[in-house]
Amino acid sequence: MTTASELRSGKTHRDENFPVASWIIHPRHRALILAFYNFVRTADDIADHATLGEHDKLAYLDLLEAELLGRGDSQPEAVNLRRALTERSMPPRHALDVLVAFRMDVTKLRYENWDEVIHYCRYSAMPVGRFMLDVHGESTSTWAASDALCAGLQINNHLQDCGKDYRDLNRVYLPRDALAAAGASVEALGAARSSAPLLQCLHSLAARTEILLNESKPLVAEVKDFRLGLEISVIQAFADKIVGLLKVRDPLSETVHLGPMQLLAHSLGGMAGEMTRRAVGRRPVSKPAAGA
Repeated sequence: MTTASELRSGKTHRDENFPVASWIIHPRHRALILAFYNFVRTADDIADHATLGEHDKLAYLDLLEAELLGRGDSQPEAVNLRRALTERSMPPRHALDVLVAFRMDVTKLRYENWDEVIHYCRYSAMPVGRFMLDVHGESTSTWAASDALCAGLQINNHLQDCGKDYRDLNRVYLPRDALAAAGASVEALGAARSSAPLLQCLHSLAARTEILLNESKPLVAEVKDFRLGLEISVIQAFADKIVGLLKVRDPLSETVHLGPMQLLAHSLGGMAGEMTRRAVGRRPVSKPAAGA
């Protein structure tokens, strides 16, 4: 059986919309974070593999889970994460949660409503934030704000890649009821540019995602670790900029990703804002939700 490593897409932590184990994070945490990332990236690439069938995808995901839990040593990403977690006396709960989402990616191609999308985020994105908080010894009281940030990041990604996901995987994360309300069809995602109804749907989903990101704003003040707070401030800055683009642009025909210079500018801006906030002791103020 081919190892899961051989099925990797070639995408690394440097290709993500957000920093992964960047220089901001204390060096003592980076090896564990990268082990977690490589496990998750491998599982994600299996779920999205262009030629593997459903049965084989699920078999590989089951194998990664089994070896993460100590039943075998043939899959390097699972073994490396298992050992890294053992060294820190941490359970594999968050990695196991993420595997639930990747199994959903294999078996579920459509989402009926916003609640179903958030349920997917509960397993695809929220465990990543919870893992980072656990690595830094933060309280579980930080999870609610972290969950909002991670869900916002995930849905940003769904909106950015909606055309590619449909064309390459026949997978649509846009809720059916949101498409129907705008008078848009799933098939419109295959076009070179969005129809007016599809664009209306995409912009309304971006506005709803912005509300999620506003709900996550208190997170940096709840986190005690200074370096993690800086990292979160950078991620928040990226997410806020991307959702701003998604509210006004067409992801099928326009750029809705940040270039290197934009990433640098928002990184510096995010860090500067967080250092100032900590210096003067101000808590972040979330924007009111729409309709509040």
